[in-house]
Amino acid sequence: MRTQLTAENKLKNIIVVGDRVLIRPKAESEKTSSGIYLPPGVQEKEKIQTGYIVKAGPGYPIPVSADEDDSWKQEEERVKYIPLQARAGDLAIFLQKGAFEVVYEGEKYFIVPQSSILMLEREEDLFD
Repeated sequence: MRTQLTAENKLKNIIVVGDRVLIRPKAESEKTSSGIYLPPGVQEKEKIQTGYIVKAGPGYPIPVSADEDDSWKQEEERVKYIPLQARAGDLAIFLQKGAFEVVYEGEKYFIVPQSSILMLEREEDLFD
């Protein structure tokens, strides 16, 4: 029996790798709720795009010493990550030249390395 695809479960099998994020693009003419607006001339000249982060990768991998005493550990425990600043739900303003456009289940997304993200807007209050 095949599960029906819904907005909630459509992307559950997607795993974003490393320091990348999966972004659903916004319409270019929209502005953010806090009033950030990029004029069309700037968007065309710099190829700047905005969108919501759907999923984020684990971060930047860092090596962990492989001691002989650690042979009992499972393989995934031997890799540690520096987490990304970007999180699911954030609005990202990013350089399109560093992004890869993909179409999944009929929707357009961008796979973007964190280094191409210029700014994030998060709805939660950062000072509470």
